[in-house]
Amino acid sequence: MAAQRGQRGGPGRKSAESAAPVGSGAPAASEVTTPMPAVDEQRARSIPEAAVARLAVYLRVLSAMAEQGATTVSSEELSSSAGVNSAKLRKDLSYIGSYGTRGVGYEVDVLVGQIERTLGLTHNHQVAVVGIGNLGHALANYGGFPGRGFPVAALFDVDEDLIGVPVGGLAVNHIDEIPLVCAQRGISIGVIATPPAAAQAVCDRLVAGGVESVLNFAPVVLQVPEHVEVRKVDLAVELQILSFHVARRADDDEETEPAANGQAKGVDRVVIGR
Repeated sequence: MAAQRGQRGGPGRKSAESAAPVGSGAPAASEVTTPMPAVDEQRARSIPEAAVARLAVYLRVLSAMAEQGATTVSSEELSSSAGVNSAKLRKDLSYIGSYGTRGVGYEVDVLVGQIERTLGLTHNHQVAVVGIGNLGHALANYGGFPGRGFPVAALFDVDEDLIGVPVGGLAVNHIDEIPLVCAQRGISIGVIATPPAAAQAVCDRLVAGGVESVLNFAPVVLQVPEHVEVRKVDLAVELQILSFHVARRADDDEETEPAANGQAKGVDRVVIGR
């Protein structure tokens, strides 16, 4: 599922080599990373947003490989597992200073550490979820966030029947408490899972509480100050994009389906002279 950056505006606002088995220790004709220095902040800021998204995918793949005991990995293997071509992989890793050495492979642990530092994952980011409906419940109860450095530390809703009720081990607070609770608990990421009409007011409260990153599931464009980053996830849009691809494949199949007389549909009979 792709995420889409929120728009900003308004006054004071802005609307590779041969693959080898995992853990083989010596992938043929690949690269090996050497211990790398701290991330160059200037370089990190210049990484394209699309490359940042791919780095997160590489990290997920590498973490799984590390859990399986892998120590090195070739660019071909990593790119195949991540669903990109090896040239793009090497380009992405060059942004973080990882070029490698031909003949051995990337060291998994070193590469994991470098990507984590680039993505700011060397410390936890406290998360608040606003809107404890079906989606909010699922997010609050998801056990995969803490292990990746995103513990859910606060829950908010407007429904009086939910206030004080524990969800995923946390008591739900009223949305009026967002600024105070977010400031007290050091919330850095706010997740908005409210109806569209409430999303902007919730966002304003999050910003007032010091939150500078927002993940927005509501199908609206949020207006935020310049220093606040918004990522927008619209599941309906993603389904519509998939629908487009399904329809296009169906049209392609129909055009190439042989007719009863053996001709492909849409192809006129052609007589070629000898």
